[in-house]
Amino acid sequence: MSIGGTLKGFGVTFSHMFKKVVTEEYPEQRKPPAPRYHGRHILNRWPDGLEKCIGCELCAWACPADAIFVEGADNTEDERFSPGERYAQTYQINYARCIFCGLCIEACPTRSLTMSNEYELARDNRRDLIFTKEMLLAPLLPGMERPPHDMRLGETEKDYYVGALENPGTSAGAEHYKGVRNEPLPGAAGRRR
Repeated sequence: MSIGGTLKGFGVTFSHMFKKVVTEEYPEQRKPPAPRYHGRHILNRWPDGLEKCIGCELCAWACPADAIFVEGADNTEDERFSPGERYAQTYQINYARCIFCGLCIEACPTRSLTMSNEYELARDNRRDLIFTKEMLLAPLLPGMERPPHDMRLGETEKDYYVGALENPGTSAGAEHYKGVRNEPLPGAAGRRR
């Protein structure tokens, strides 16, 4: 190695020695993430409270890390969880495997799966990194009713999907919802498309 290369390397080091140190006081002062940051997933609801997920398993097929498990079941007239014929009886995301690529979001035909800005997902136990449907579902907002119940936005599922552009449903505020472990999610507006 030449002396010129060594001096050049030390020059970089010395130039940074006299700059102001920038330290983030992370747990005490949280910087909001970028608005389109890919964090924890949210399973959205229609404005009447029915789940948007129809249990088609396309998100699980699209996941390159095999982190999503979906088991669909049929809706009945007595118990309706989504406007379609089926709903996700079991929905799990293993965050020990998830690479936050967003391919599951792109594969979802009903826009039921979105990603919030929550990034604090570290746990002491690997089992705690498997989020269930109850942990992923968006909270019930005012005016919503907990499923199972009849469809309120129309007589058929077509009424839901044809009118989806005028009445898209919402999960706004889900990123501020206090989760199962009563940990507040970081602020910042949720991603909307």
